[in-house]
This record gives sequence, C-alpha cells and structure tokens, in this order.
Amino acid sequence: MQDYELQFKRFLLKRGLKLTRSRSLILDASFALHEHFDAEKLHSLLKGMNVSLATVYRTLPLLLEAGLIQLAVRSEGRDRYEHILGHPKHVHWLCDNCKTVTETDMTSLLPAIKKEAEGLNFATEQITINISGTCWKCRTTEDES
Repeated sequence: MQDYELQFKRFLLKRGLKLTRSRSLILDASFALHEHFDAEKLHSLLKGMNVSLATVYRTLPLLLEAGLIQLAVRSEGRDRYEHILGHPKHVHWLCDNCKTVTETDMTSLLPAIKKEAEGLNFATEQITINISGTCWKCRTTEDES
C-alpha cells in the first residue's frame, strides 16, 4: 500500500468513511498524474472504470482536506489541482496570454518567507505562490508584431 493511500485511509476512518473502490481509483489517478489536473481530467482517466464525474467532484475536497492534493491554480474558470505528498514546494508562473503554467523550485525563497512569518508571529500552514504575467514565448510573439 502506498504512503498516500495509508494517509487517505486514516483520514477517512477518522471521519467514519471508507476507502471505497471509486475513491481509491481517484486517489491513484491523482498521484499517477505529474501535472496539474481538474475533475474532468481525472474523470477521463477513469473512463470505463464505472466512476462518475459527481464522485470525482465529491472526492476532491476529501483529498484536499487530507493534505494529499492542493489547489494549484484557478485557470479558465476551473480549479486545477496537484498532488503534494512528496512533491517539493514550488512557484507557479501563470501566462495570462497562452495560459501555460511553469513551475520553479521555491527552496531559495523559503528562508525569507519563514523569517517574515516569524517577524509577524505568524504560524504558516501552507505556502502557495502564483505569479501571473506573460511568458517568454508570448513576449517573443508580441515583440515580432
């Protein structure tokens, strides 16, 4: 059994819920993806496995609350998630033009963020940095126009 599956099973048991076949399939699909995903993307991966889109939508908040996934970005009117267990902290660079999301390591920023939090006597639970602008590809295209 994977670490993420044990963590989810413990989380569900504390709430009097079970790790159903559908929840297990959704969990595995979310950890099989190494990119941002939305409910529809997960559902499409589970085609033919008898998992409804409604079940995917109901399971995502459980995965969030269990600390297994996080909301990565909201793009084009959709929430996009990523699994975070064993995933290094990173910054999301969002291109307003082509909607691509690029990730870079956040390690060098963490000491400054933690120092600032200490100065504010602030207990951080989660650090998420999303920066929007125009990517190099779109800037190159604009410069050529």
